[in-house]
Amino acid sequence: MSSPLEQRIARSFEDDGGAGRPLSRRARQTKRTVEAYLGAGGVPRYMERLREIDAAIAVHARRIERAYRRLQAACAGDAELFARRWRAQAARWRFEELNDLIRQHNEWYPVETRLPMDPRTGDYVRRSGRSYRRPVLGPEWVLERFPAG
Repeated sequence: MSSPLEQRIARSFEDDGGAGRPLSRRARQTKRTVEAYLGAGGVPRYMERLREIDAAIAVHARRIERAYRRLQAACAGDAELFARRWRAQAARWRFEELNDLIRQHNEWYPVETRLPMDPRTGDYVRRSGRSYRRPVLGPEWVLERFPAG
């Protein structure tokens, strides 16, 4: 004999209509594929991920800009000292979590959006003429946005 908890769990299965009972219309017509799961209600994961990436980049940019302005003030017009210190500070800036998210985006975006392949290049087609891939961030990104000299 099963416990009340086990009985409740057994009743909670969507397709468990009991012995000899036909499946519900919904259960018969529901497409059970990975594609159907990805297309189910809610915001698609790739959209959530892109929002997270954009928000994280904005946060990093604001923090880096504040650090840039503070160092400029601390160096009081000494361009060579500022450049040396800023390059060192840019090299210490960490983007591990954000870069992991970017790598996930680059790997899964074509699958999640069913991006077609270009048979000539063997790569996924471009969206609006641009690649879907996002570059990972590092010291080069910091120095491109906030130059040392």
